[in-house]
Amino acid sequence: MYMHTIRDWPAEERPREKLLTRGPAALSDAELLAIFLRTGVSGKTAVDLARELLHGFGGLRPLLEADQRQFCAHHGLGKAKFAQLQAVLEMTRRHLQEQLQREDALKDPDATRHFLASRLRHLPYEVFACLFLDNRHRVIVFEELFRGTIDGASVHPREVVRRALQHNAAAVILSHNHPSGVAEPSRADIKLTRRLMDALALIDVRVLDHIIVGDGNGVSFAEKGLI
Repeated sequence: MYMHTIRDWPAEERPREKLLTRGPAALSDAELLAIFLRTGVSGKTAVDLARELLHGFGGLRPLLEADQRQFCAHHGLGKAKFAQLQAVLEMTRRHLQEQLQREDALKDPDATRHFLASRLRHLPYEVFACLFLDNRHRVIVFEELFRGTIDGASVHPREVVRRALQHNAAAVILSHNHPSGVAEPSRADIKLTRRLMDALALIDVRVLDHIIVGDGNGVSFAEKGLI
C-alpha cells in the first residue's frame, strides 16, 4: 500500500524524528531540505519534493545560492520560503562571525575559512574583503571593500589603509573570491598582496593571511609561504 504522507512512515524513517534521535549529520540532503520545507505538494511528500528540487537545481548548493526569481520559479516554493531560507543563511553567517569574534582568528583557521566562504563563495562577481583584527587577533569587523567583475576587482591600498586606521586594527586578513571556483593565486593576486603588505606596514598593521575563496576549502597565502 502506498503511503501518502511522511506521518505514515515508520518513526525511525521520518526526517524530523531521525534528526532528533541520530543527529543532523545522519540525514541526507533531501531529508534536511524536507524538514525546512515542512510540507509537500499534492501527490508528493516533503521528501519527494525535496528530491525533485535538488535534481532541478543540480544540488543543495545551487539551491541555497539561487536568487529570488530562480528560487520562486519552482513549484512548491515561494517568497515566504525564500525569505525563511535567507534568514537561516544569514543566521549561519552571524554565528560564524560571532565565533571568530570570541577567539583568536589564527587559532582556528578552518573557522576563518568557513566564515569567509559563507560570505563570498556564492557571489557571481569578484569581491575583495578584509577581516580587521585587534591586537589579540580577534575580529573587529568584516568589510567588503571592492567589487569587480568576474574577471577581477580594482583594489586601492590607500582605502585599505584608511579603513584599518578607522577601525584601529592591529592586523588584517585579506580575502577575495574567484567566481570560477579555482582558488589558486594568480601573479596579480601575489603582486597585490605585497603592495598591501607594504602599505599597511607603514601604519604598523600586519597582514596575517590572504585567503582566496573558491570551491573547496580555499587557499591560504600563509600556508603556501607567500606571506
